[in-house]
Parts: sequence; structure tokens; C-alpha cells
Amino acid sequence: MGIRPSTNVRFRATSQISDQPSADVKSICRVILHAMPTRTLFILVVTLTVVTIALAQVKTFTPVTQKILENPSPNDWLMFSRTYDAQRFSPLGQINKQNVAQLRLAWERGMGAGQTETIPIVYDGVMYVVNPGAVVQALDATNGDLIWEYKREAPPNVAAQGRTKSLAIYQDVILYTAPDSYVVGIDARSGKVRWETKADTRGHTSGAIVVEGMVISGGACAGNRANCYIAAHDALTGKEVWRFYTTPAPGEPGDETWAGAALANRLASTWGLPGTYDPAHKLIYWGIANPMPDQRSARHAGNPDAVSRTAPADLYSNSTVALDPASGKLSWYYQHLPADDWDSDYTHERTLLRTRVNPDPKFAKWINPDVRRGEERDVVVTVGEAGGIFVLDRTTGQFLWATPFPFDAPEWVISDIDVKTGKTKINWDLVFKQPGERHTICYWNTRSYWPTAYSPTTNSLYVSYIDNCRDLTLAGPQGRGGWKVVPRPGSDPNALTGLAKINMATGEILRFDVGRAPGNGAVLATAGNLIFHGDMNRRFRAFDAETGKKLWETILGGNTSVSTITYAVNGKQYIAVMTGDNLKVPELAAEFPEIKTPRGHNAIYVFALP
Repeated sequence: MGIRPSTNVRFRATSQISDQPSADVKSICRVILHAMPTRTLFILVVTLTVVTIALAQVKTFTPVTQKILENPSPNDWLMFSRTYDAQRFSPLGQINKQNVAQLRLAWERGMGAGQTETIPIVYDGVMYVVNPGAVVQALDATNGDLIWEYKREAPPNVAAQGRTKSLAIYQDVILYTAPDSYVVGIDARSGKVRWETKADTRGHTSGAIVVEGMVISGGACAGNRANCYIAAHDALTGKEVWRFYTTPAPGEPGDETWAGAALANRLASTWGLPGTYDPAHKLIYWGIANPMPDQRSARHAGNPDAVSRTAPADLYSNSTVALDPASGKLSWYYQHLPADDWDSDYTHERTLLRTRVNPDPKFAKWINPDVRRGEERDVVVTVGEAGGIFVLDRTTGQFLWATPFPFDAPEWVISDIDVKTGKTKINWDLVFKQPGERHTICYWNTRSYWPTAYSPTTNSLYVSYIDNCRDLTLAGPQGRGGWKVVPRPGSDPNALTGLAKINMATGEILRFDVGRAPGNGAVLATAGNLIFHGDMNRRFRAFDAETGKKLWETILGGNTSVSTITYAVNGKQYIAVMTGDNLKVPELAAEFPEIKTPRGHNAIYVFALP
């Protein structure tokens, strides 16, 4: 792996930064002054002003330690879902059910054109955010003024496709997974690059977390099994520490689940949201996406039945993997869908929480009979893009309970789960056996790279969902094949979208904000007993976390894209949300044409009490 320095940085100043030029810059400017004709003096004055501003940086900075990451200040938002457990719960309660209706816009800042699927982080009053076009900015979190800006030198077509989901922070370094497949360490004070390390041609559509001084990240594979890995790099130097390949090579553990498939056909990416970390159990939890090529027959020389219909099959696709952070070695895995046939991802965050395990058969379809009812357990929870709620013991990976989500349907990708072992069974009726076949598969991006939230106050997971399926035709003698998004057969056309409050003890679901406005914004839970969420119809709302009642609403300039966080500066709580384009907007806009979501309105909106 090549590590190299870089200085491709642009800087601007705000009132929070130091604007004193260095002695070297002053000397250079004096040389320019003596050499310059008098008639260009005005230009020189402007130039000198820019040079002075260009050396601005954050005045004071306290390094972010491992201890801070494990127990952050309520004022800060240090990773994609605030804490290692990905709960997206903020202890801030200044904004609450009683006063949320008074929220007002505190500041707004435009962003560059392009895709935005990212979540900002905030530390000590400074917001660090990725802009479209491979740009990282540091902003004054109280007013949006620019402190510094780093623009990555990447080919325009590569920079424009940047889809990194989050930044990370450690000591005084901002960690950025750039679209040209570099992991980059940026000085948090100045925006200057400390180091950059090439991660093959992995394709960085995910993000990173920092664990024990290592920046852990995944990627999109970019069509090559050599790129399909989770990697750890030293957060201060960029040196690679370990990598975990998401599929086994011949002779490695798990190879038998591929039935001799060619290595080139053993792909499974980590393109979505990053993983989580349990400091007590010393385990990293990461979600791995679908196997590629997408169809069983394409991976297995035309034979869809070459591998098992029951897990494990085509490991470690569509699995939760628990890794040792020191070595990257596998501790345990659980496969949510064996040898997928439809591009049905079970990637994205794994939420860690502690709960009584008392699933009610009225709400949970599959329950392990060996689990003692009412017992408190440390669990890992996930909801897949293809639907379904899975609850596992996070120490061992033991299956506890699962249920279809958002609804039980015969078109769901899973037909059964062995409740004692937790082994899932693929819905064989929907697997493509011959070219030209057509099936409707549920679900299709019922949730995707917009994270869920958990409130310990209600012991509930909050998930935005879309009651969508995929009408998929395999290429055959009659044509090329293709697909489109369709509502679930038998669904209510006026109730295709909503938020679900899922009780983590019993599995009971309360649905609210039900309608026809799909959301691809992150869910946020706060100690004010509030849930925040935005949708494609430009509505950004606050709900009562207990009842789901709408308590506040505002209209933004565009689609809420991932993003939503809260933080505090100088005793004042803020709620931040970003609007903009992402890959799902055109797909969903075709299904909900009445919404007419504005395109190209990329901006940050921040709200606070008067």
C-alpha cells in the first residue's frame, strides 16, 4: 500500500480561526511587492488578504482519545451514529416535547452540486462535513461559516460520484474515505493532509469508524474480489494493520459454502453504512452485502442449486461478522440470507443494545425456544434492505428472534428460519431457475443507507420503511431482462411509507407518519423524547417518541438525504439536517411522481430554539 503526502487544500477564514500569516508567507509577499508594477497594487492587496486568510485554522483543539470515543460529550457527534453502538440517541434534552414547536432556523449553508449520502460529525463546536465533488469542510457549528476546506484532486467523473457515508475523528485527525479509493488523514485544525493510503481500487461508498487507534473501513469491491475487504489502518500514519476478505478463497474456512465457484465469482461488498464496536466484548460488528454476480446461476456455472438453500451458502455474503479489532480475525458470523438471488443487501449498521428478551409470538414469527423469557441480554440488531428484523446475542451470535418487516408476505426473500439454530432458508419459489423468468421479490430497499435510531427511554428501534418490492426479469431468449420498483402485492397505495417503532423486548410495532412520502433521511432519537425524520416531500418533522404524534414540521428546499444529527455549542442545542440528491431519489421519484422533489438543492439546515 502506498502512503504519500499531499497538500491539495483550500482554506477560508471565519471568526473562530487564527488568521496570522507565517513569517515565510510574509517574506514571499514582500518579494512579490517589490517586483510588481504600481498599477497592479490593488490586485496585490486583494492577493495579500487571501494569503492571510489562507493560513487560518481552528484556534484550540483537544485531541480525541479512545476514551472520548467510548464516552463522548453529549454536545458532540463523533461518528456516523454518534456512538459506537449506532443507537443514534442523543442525551441532549434542551429541545423536548414541550418546546419543539418553537424550533426556528438557526443557519443554512449551500453545498456543491452532486450526490450527497453523508452524515456530518461535530466536535467542540466545529462541524466536519463531506460536500459533493470530494470536498471536506470544517464549519463553525453555530453559524455555518467556513473554517477550512479540503478538495481532493481526483478525476472529475470520480469526484462527482463520491458517496462516502461519514467521516471519523481520532486525536487531531479527520479520517476520510475518498472516492478515488484512498483512505486520507486530514489535520482537524488546518485541513492539511497528514497521510493518504491507497486501498487498491476498492471504491469508497461507505465510511469509517476508529477503534483503538485504527481506522476501520469497507468498500464497494468495484467488480474485483481482490477489493472485497474490510481494512484497518493506523489512524495516525495510514499504515495498513489488517484486512478481512468478505468471501473465502479456496482452502480457507467457508470455502465449502461456495461449491467450487471461481474466485472471480466470489464477491460481496461492504458498500453501505460502517460497522459498530463493543468496547466491553472487544468485537467489531460489520454487515456484508449480497453476493455478486447477483444470481446463483451466474455465480455457479448455470446451476442455482449448486449451493445450499439453507444457511450457510456463499459466505460471508448477507452476513453479520464479528471481528477481533486487534487482528481482524473472525469471532463469529450469522448469515441472514443464504446465497441471495436478487441483490438483496443485509449490509448497513448493526445496532448494539441491552434489553430484556421477551418476544411475543403475536409480533415475532421466529423465536428461539431455548432463550429464557425476560432475560437481559446484550444484543445486536439489524434490519435489512430486503426487510426483516434480526436480534442476535452479540457475544456469541446466537439467534434470539426474528420476524418479517415491514410486513409478512409470500414474496419475502426468506421462507423459514430454524428457531433452534437460527439458520435461514431462501425462498426457493422466487429463485431463478431458467433464463427469462420473472418474479416479484420483497423487499426492495425497504430501508437502505439511511440509519435507524434506538431510544433507551422507550427500548424501541425506530425504522423508516417503504413497502416496496422488485419486479425482476432475468435475461433470456425473449430479451435482455430488467427490473422496476413496485409496491408490495396487496399493499395499500396510500400507506406505502412510514416510521416503525419496534419494541426490542417484545417485537411489537407501532407505525406512524404513514403515507406516500418515502424517506431516505436518517432517524434521530433524543433525550427530549423526540424522533426526528425527513422525507422526499421536503418535510422535516419531530414526533413524540412514545406515541408517534407529530409535534413539529418545517419545509426544506429538497429531499432529506441521510444526515440528521444533533449537537450543542455553548449550552445551545442544534438539530442539523442535509438535503440533496442521491442515487435513490430518481428511482423513488418515478414511483411517487406526485411529490415532484426538487433536484440539485444540496444544503445544510440547522435548527434551534429562539
